[in-house]
Amino acid sequence: MANKILTSREADLQQKQLLTAFGAATLLSVFAGLITGYWFLAGLPVALLIAYVTVVDFRMLFYFLLLMIPLSTEVTLPGGFGTDLPAEPFMVLLMGVFGLYLLRNGRQLRVRPYLTHPITLALLLHLSWIFITVFNSADTFVSLKFFLAKVWYITTFFILAAFLIKTHKDQKKFFWWILIPLIFTVLFILTKHAGKGFSFIDSNRVVRPFYRNHVNYASLLALFFPYIWAAQFWYKRSSLKYKFIIALLPFFLIAIQLSYTRAAYVAIIMAVGMYFIIRLKLVKPVLALGTAAVIGIAAYMVHNDTYLEYAPEYKKTVSHYNFDNLLEATYKGEDVSTMERVYRWVAGMHMIKERPMMGFGPGNFYNFYRGYTVTSFETYVSDNPEKSGIHSYYLMTMVEQGIPGTVFFVILCFVALVYGEKIYHQTNDLIRQKWVMASTLSFFIILALLLINDMVETDKVGSFFFMNLAFLVNQDLRNRRIEKKKEKPA
Repeated sequence: MANKILTSREADLQQKQLLTAFGAATLLSVFAGLITGYWFLAGLPVALLIAYVTVVDFRMLFYFLLLMIPLSTEVTLPGGFGTDLPAEPFMVLLMGVFGLYLLRNGRQLRVRPYLTHPITLALLLHLSWIFITVFNSADTFVSLKFFLAKVWYITTFFILAAFLIKTHKDQKKFFWWILIPLIFTVLFILTKHAGKGFSFIDSNRVVRPFYRNHVNYASLLALFFPYIWAAQFWYKRSSLKYKFIIALLPFFLIAIQLSYTRAAYVAIIMAVGMYFIIRLKLVKPVLALGTAAVIGIAAYMVHNDTYLEYAPEYKKTVSHYNFDNLLEATYKGEDVSTMERVYRWVAGMHMIKERPMMGFGPGNFYNFYRGYTVTSFETYVSDNPEKSGIHSYYLMTMVEQGIPGTVFFVILCFVALVYGEKIYHQTNDLIRQKWVMASTLSFFIILALLLINDMVETDKVGSFFFMNLAFLVNQDLRNRRIEKKKEKPA
């Protein structure tokens, strides 16, 4: 017993010595950076700490990545490429570390049920087609970079997330590691926005540096909202955490309202409808009706070039500085952001006609769309200084990966929603059932946002797109294991 106490004391002493050494090294590094002007020296202790954590336990590095999702910032690199710092470099690092881990311990892991799950197979089909279209790309270098980015997103947020976030304890870690920095960014933005009188015109400026624009900000709040709803069932009603989470529900709704993002409003409302659709087991018929409606509208607009009748009046299509005016202009077809989307969608349809099977290659819409635009749909912002995309992920996928690419992506989405409903009704445990519902609704909110946005390749949205899929697979496999145990004779 004395030896155990001594060992514990020694461990505490060693921990204190390590913390003291790290603190001293940090101070010396910062001082060295100030004296020499080489600011990278100040970051050396952090780099060493990351290296240490990576070698000892890469799980902590994954949770650090979750922490960085709300805090990371988009940076434009030389050559026109962009990245999310520090999130994306951590994805690449984790992909490499996890790859080495699998090489060493792969035989001990039961990966076959995971790899053969319908959601995983649909995702691999989607990824495989992206790889194939790289070779037929109008700009192979851009498409290859797009494919590689997709690989480290899937490796980190689908495969690694499924490996690390399995139990209820893991789910709590996932929730809190994201929630705390997310609340910080919301408070930071609301404080800045309050100083501007919560004006609509400042809604893009106040979200920087954490978010590219108010749409990215509102999208992250909206897609995380179902997890806040689910977390209330984790704690007793008398507990402080329960009261805190209950208070967060209206707080996040207010933050979404003040983001002035129409897509987020609609996505939240649609998610409420999807909740009851899942409860009533109506996912399949609703998806069938929705698909038929989209095909019908598309056929109508293309037939005899009917879409030309909806061209805007150039002088009336302007930016609006009051949100109420914006809503009115939206349904009148006089809002510049809405009609600019139509301008790019029309260009996208002409691009699809030229390359219907293989597309222009992943990541190539911006590089080639100008030659396919129709001047009658042009707006004041058609020069596109932000180099933004087509603002519809489904249409962008068709432009860049051809019609098969969109079909494979839609198959992935439908499989996930159908299985989300199935897993929900097969799960008997209330806590796990709410988790499944949250994962499915979060995924659905992303799909709703993608109707008029293209954000799967951003860390704020793309990370959750793949993690939601991983969570559904994990819960389905757990249900299967529970069912097998019940079937075994006593």
